[in-house]
Amino acid sequence: MSTDNRTQFLQANGLRIAYEEFGRSEAPVILLVAGLYNQLVRWPVELCELLVARGFRVIRFDNRDIGLSDKIEGALAPSFFRLFLASRVGLAVKTPYTLDDMAEDTIGVLDALNIQAAHIVGMSMGGMISQIVTGRYPQRILSLTSIMSTSGVRGKGVASIPVSLQMIKPVTKTRTALDNSVDIWRMIGSPGYPISDDEARLILKAEYKRSSNPAGYLRQIAAINTAPNRVALLNSIKVPVLIIHGKQDRLVPVSGGIDTARHISQAKLELFEGMGHTLPQQLLSRFADLIYQNSLE
Repeated sequence: MSTDNRTQFLQANGLRIAYEEFGRSEAPVILLVAGLYNQLVRWPVELCELLVARGFRVIRFDNRDIGLSDKIEGALAPSFFRLFLASRVGLAVKTPYTLDDMAEDTIGVLDALNIQAAHIVGMSMGGMISQIVTGRYPQRILSLTSIMSTSGVRGKGVASIPVSLQMIKPVTKTRTALDNSVDIWRMIGSPGYPISDDEARLILKAEYKRSSNPAGYLRQIAAINTAPNRVALLNSIKVPVLIIHGKQDRLVPVSGGIDTARHISQAKLELFEGMGHTLPQQLLSRFADLIYQNSLE
């Protein structure tokens, strides 16, 4: 497990959390919250620098159970069959932790850095966490940007069966975890902004080298799949809200972003043709502009 000179560590919600920051310490803060099994490096440095150029201090961090942050060792996630029963028939399922716990981690990052209020930007699972943080701690959040995420309402932003099966495909003698991850990238990537399998493999290989924790992946899936919908929280949000979603997202289809915006009266919805469940390099400058504009509302 390696780290570079930028990575630092803090204590949040009883956990050691890895984080990195960009920009001037006195600038308004943007806190970036990553998605399912995404390390902080999944937020492109280029996006961080674009936001710094627009006047922000940018902080990205590893969620619990991923990257260089603490792992929840020894806690087993429920089986996918039990998670299926939980979602379909309401079977009570105990998980090692919840999205609410991860929201508390996120507030803990702000507390540890003595940041009273910040703009929050979350992608995918990070968007779910950011919605919870904004609804539960309105005094701490200046604006919310939710990217390729969903409201938690049943039937909205739900992956197709082929995509879902690919996400949990087991490792075999002939197919490594890295091979499976490249296949997932191919399925859920942005068709209007494609990258080659070799490019995807380079990105994913660097992430695997930094850290790999498959058990954490299963625990995070459990936290997502057992979370209640966030409609009441979304209805309560008063800060400026930006929803960004790709029209070709196969992991969290665009219905998830549309439904999230439907429950927040002041939300601005920006849909991108050709964007899947990635942050295409060609759109980063546009994303930075939209986040900046949202912060001024």
